Formats: sequence, structure tokens, C-alpha cells
Amino acid sequence: MARPMLIAGNWKMNGTRAEAADFLSKLRGLKPDARPGRQLLICPPATLIGEMAKPLAASGVLVGGQNCHPGVNGAFTGDISAGMLRDLGSSHVILGHSERRAMHGETDQLVHVKAMAARRHGLIPIICVGETLAQREDGQAEAVVREQVRTSVPDGIEGDALVVAYEPVWAIGTGRAATLDDIATMHHIIREALAGKSDGAACGLIIYGGSVKPNNAAEILSLDLVGGALIGGASLDAGDFMAIADAT
Repeated sequence: MARPMLIAGNWKMNGTRAEAADFLSKLRGLKPDARPGRQLLICPPATLIGEMAKPLAASGVLVGGQNCHPGVNGAFTGDISAGMLRDLGSSHVILGHSERRAMHGETDQLVHVKAMAARRHGLIPIICVGETLAQREDGQAEAVVREQVRTSVPDGIEGDALVVAYEPVWAIGTGRAATLDDIATMHHIIREALAGKSDGAACGLIIYGGSVKPNNAAEILSLDLVGGALIGGASLDAGDFMAIADAT
């Protein structure tokens, strides 16, 4: 049986309690639990995870975090641990997003230890990889992404307990999507890079993130090896989020 396609929403630093309540009300009206073969996930700010977990679960939707600290606990002001995310009801956590790498200096090595912490607490890491425009124009896209996978993804993660999100950095929040050929090529590169990480070609689900919208989702999600989407701004609107889910 094929693994369900993952449609994940990354709310980033957006969403108040009132906005979350409005989203949940609209989402319920769209009956997300009626979409077989699709696994739906919302990753709101940490302030909303606990509040959204039960209502989302009632609609058949998972909830996740956007980051975690590699430690269990301690004097780490402003951080949140994988265990805390799990305690709030999270099933997944986004790690190594390009914004974290660029704005907070996160390295492949740090993403690696965060992923290990996530697995210790039963979370599925969504490990983000992707090249910048300068790297692509310099012909380094494939090498950069191979190295990110090699270094960021821990060895030995079971196939169903890992998601890798390919996000061409130059296509995030710009309205500019990579071409279908670009996406297909990089997903194959990632699949090859994952082959030595666990149990060969079965290791991990690969999803695409980079200005995924209702009007381009169908053609992207129909590509070989594309197992879903990591959606930014469009996931803040329940209608757009479900339109992308319906494009699978």
C-alpha cells in the first residue's frame, strides 16, 4: 500500500488565538477527514500547538512544531524541546528550514542532533534542504543538497519516521516556483542521497516546498517521487490549504 501523501502547512510566525479559531472553524466546514490517501499536518507557532491539537485531531489533521532544541531541558531561554512538543500533541517537527539556517546560523550538524532528539521523543522530523540562487547559478545545487542530506539526516532512521523537504531557497515566499524538471531532478538526487541512510530506496518521504499554491499544486504533486508539499503562506487560509490537498 502506498504511503499517504503528506500535505503540511508551515505557519511560520503567524497566527493569534482568534485567527487559529477562525481557521479551525473554516477547516471543519471543508471536512478534511474525507480525503483518503492524504495525511494533513499543520505546524503553527508553539503558542498555538496545544490549543489546536485536539480540534485538528477531531478533523483528522495532525499538528507539529516548527523547531526544537536538541536538549531535553535546561537553561535555554526561549527554546522548546522535542519532548515539550510531543507533550502538546505534536507528531512532527520542521527542522533546518532555510529561514532558520539563514537567520539563526543553523548548520547541518545542528539539524542532525535536533533530528536525533526528535526521534528520541517519537516525533517525525521534516528535514529541510535546498540551495540558494547563487549556488544554483554556480552549478552547485546538486552537490549542496547531497551534502545537506548526508550531514543533516541521521543514519538508521526508519523509512516511515523521516520526511525530507526539498525547498529551493530562491523559490520560498517569492512567488517563483522551480520548474517541474528542476523539482523532479532534485527529488531523484535526494532519493539517491537517502539510499545509504537506512534501508535503501525506501528511506524517507520526500516532499516539495517553495511557493506551492492551489494553481500549481496538481502538476507538482503529480511528479515521480514527490510525496507531498510543505506549504507556507497558502496554509494560513483553510480554503487554499484544502485546495492543495485536493490537488493530489
